[in-house]
Formats: sequence, structure tokens, C-alpha cells
Amino acid sequence: MNNILFAKTIIALCVVVFIYIFWQSVTVSSKRQIGTEDGIYTNRVSTSSQELHQLTYKLTAHCNTHRCKVQSLLDYVTHIPYKINAFHTNFPQDTLNLGYGDCDDKSNLLISMLRIVGIEAYFVLVPKHIFIIVSLEKIDYAKALYIDAKPYYILETTAKNSLIGFPLRYPLKDIKAIIDPFANEKIAYRTLEYQ
Repeated sequence: MNNILFAKTIIALCVVVFIYIFWQSVTVSSKRQIGTEDGIYTNRVSTSSQELHQLTYKLTAHCNTHRCKVQSLLDYVTHIPYKINAFHTNFPQDTLNLGYGDCDDKSNLLISMLRIVGIEAYFVLVPKHIFIIVSLEKIDYAKALYIDAKPYYILETTAKNSLIGFPLRYPLKDIKAIIDPFANEKIAYRTLEYQ
């Protein structure tokens, strides 16, 4: 009788553990994945690495403005060699360790660094590409992507030596989603203009 009770207890415990593990995997996936017309985008943003914090602060130590911080971080990321990673997206620390990345990898790295220094930034998904937009004071030399009349400047992580305000290379209709990767939510907006 005691053996049957013990076996039932073990089975019940295994079922509870299985349900917990299953629930955790669903929760993690929902925090990392978001659906678009082109399929599922998986983000790998992370600010947990101490090495990433140290690097970010070192790269921006000379800066007194958000614009300087953004350009310094963009300069660093654009000099990481571009190499297509067709199988999965890397976390920022992985991209640093590998020493290369594609648009997903490099964008995850840059937006994570921007988050560390407190700069508002979002992912923009277009067909077969991703770039970042940041909220900054008006920049005279560059056009901005206006979301509900608020300007955001494009950062292109795959163009070496690119400046804040990289030109939009896609029609507005090709913008599939604007995503806050840390909340893993699409940004809702009423108007979208590029001027």
C-alpha cells in the first residue's frame, strides 16, 4: 500500500514539474518572439552581461549628450564585421565573443547598449532586414521617421561608418512592425511619415 502511495506521489510530482517546465518555456518564447507578416521574429536583447555594461560605459565615457552616446555606440557596432548568420539570432554577448554578426545580431547588440545608457530605441522590421530607430533632439542634416509626429532617427548597424539618421531605404508600406524588444510588443501608431 505504501509503495502505491509513493508511486502516485512521484507521478504527481513529475506531472507538476512537467507542467511548470512547459509553462516556463511558453512564457520565455512569448517574451522573445513576435509574429509579423513575414513570420516570427525572435529577439535576443539582453543587458545582463557585466562585460557589456563595462564596454558600453567605456565607449560613451567621453560623451555629454545622448547624440554623442548613440554615435559612439553605432560606430563601435558598425565596425563589427558583417557575416550572415542564417540559423539563429545571437545574444549581444555572443556577437561580441564571435566578433561578427548580421543585421539581427548587430541590432540586438546595439539596442541592448542603448538601453544600458537609457536611450529610447525600437526595432523596425522590414522584409528580410531589421534596423533601429532612436528618439533624439532634431538633427539638421538628417531626415527622421515620424511616429505620431515624434521624430526617430534611423541607425543602420550593417553600414560601416554610418551616421545617425541613415536614409530610409524602404517604402513606408514595407515597415512590417515597430517593436519595443524589451517589452516584446509592437508599437501602435496612427501616423507614420518620413521627412
